Amino acid sequence: MALWPKNPILYEINTSAWLYDLSRRYRREVTLADIPPQVWDGLTDLGVDAVWLMGVWERSSAGARIAREHPGLQADYHRAVPDFTPEDVIGSPYCVHRYTVDSRFGGDDGLVAARGALAVRGMRLLLDFVPNHVARDHPWTYEHPDYLIQGDSFDLAQQPESFFEGGRRVFAHGRDPHFPAWTDTAQVNAFHPGLRRATVAVLKDIARRCDGVRVDMAMLVVNRIFQQTWGARAGDRPGLEFWPQVIGAVRETVPEFLFLAEAYWDMEWELQQQGFDYCYDKRLYDRLAHANADSVQAHLRADPDYQGRLVRFIENHDEERAAAVFGPGKERAAAVIAATLPGAKLFHEGQLEGWRVKLPVQLRRRPAEPVDASLRAFYRTLLHEIGADVFRNGTWQLCDTTGWPDNDSHKNLLAWCWRAGETRRIVAVNLSGQGAQGVIRLPWDDLGGRVWRLKDAFTGDVFMRSGGELRDLGLYVGLGAWGCHLLGVE
Repeated sequence: MALWPKNPILYEINTSAWLYDLSRRYRREVTLADIPPQVWDGLTDLGVDAVWLMGVWERSSAGARIAREHPGLQADYHRAVPDFTPEDVIGSPYCVHRYTVDSRFGGDDGLVAARGALAVRGMRLLLDFVPNHVARDHPWTYEHPDYLIQGDSFDLAQQPESFFEGGRRVFAHGRDPHFPAWTDTAQVNAFHPGLRRATVAVLKDIARRCDGVRVDMAMLVVNRIFQQTWGARAGDRPGLEFWPQVIGAVRETVPEFLFLAEAYWDMEWELQQQGFDYCYDKRLYDRLAHANADSVQAHLRADPDYQGRLVRFIENHDEERAAAVFGPGKERAAAVIAATLPGAKLFHEGQLEGWRVKLPVQLRRRPAEPVDASLRAFYRTLLHEIGADVFRNGTWQLCDTTGWPDNDSHKNLLAWCWRAGETRRIVAVNLSGQGAQGVIRLPWDDLGGRVWRLKDAFTGDVFMRSGGELRDLGLYVGLGAWGCHLLGVE
């Protein structure tokens, strides 16, 4: 398959819930081995570059038991699927027992079939990798206990929520230092040289079976973060960082393999320097959800190379559903912003349909939800537009906006443009619940002497503008609450 495009479009699917839905729809057990061709064709129609099959790996039976008994999770299950049963709780996909495909989903042969079906349709496959922890019944607990952070009987007595007994040893549960430990997991020791070699071996095996990985909580194994979290328990801090060592070794075998980091704490740039192709842009998500246009604009003034290696999204399995967070108008504005910026674009199964229920990852099924036909039509138009080469491989530039003394509503406008040869696009979004007017300053110096036709992809409206006026005065726009233009320029 050809190299990844510069700004790929990714689509996340909850594998377990998806297969459960398909099995009900087709009235037979559907696994990755026998997905109906029309289902794959439906993904092709979206125009995405890669499908992220979230949660294919073998889940831990011990983890599933813990998930069924966890009081806090019970409340989440009831909110999402009021009629759930214990059989619906299959455990977290991030409590990995082994990196082999769960037999319930068709096993390793099923994954081969799924990857082949995607490949013949020009789509790539992304899978998960969890570097920070394994299931508490993972084979390493008895085959290589030195790969894991260990404690003692005192730790177990004093911190039973953070340590567990496995065989004759005490191990630490995996954790993010800002939250309680994940009690279904065992913490790896990212400083141990044997663990690093084992991680490389696992990733090389995964790289034979897909085109890239979404790495869970990638920042937790960065040397300084790991040392701050585990201190002396981890031993001496290595001279080499975890990710350059691991990613470098994998790319010796599979140079085109893509590494995408789930990243927080403003560590995106650092992880990019350590070898990741793309990192989550959580800051953009938070500003779209909770801040104003000025805040988003400030974020977009960062270095273009950094911008081009971020993953833009307004929804994924860790966040609440966009339809529930943003509301109808704001969701469209936020979606246009996230989808038309440089970098990778991530869409989540159900986002296009307006689903509102965030499904706990431990459940195998989800509730039936109505489809918002208008929203789906909007997203299909948006996906069609960003599939053009100008968005995939063109040059992006942020545009300034100005207003006039008695109207500063232009501060709610965000604008940028794309160019690939003679193909051009202008994007303008009003990130507010009131009308906004302003002038967009375009960076193109070859506008004069011609008349330009601007056509909006969403409405079909056409605007004719003098090139000299566009060059000297800029492009006037007036947008209603949460309004947007996605303009083709000829």
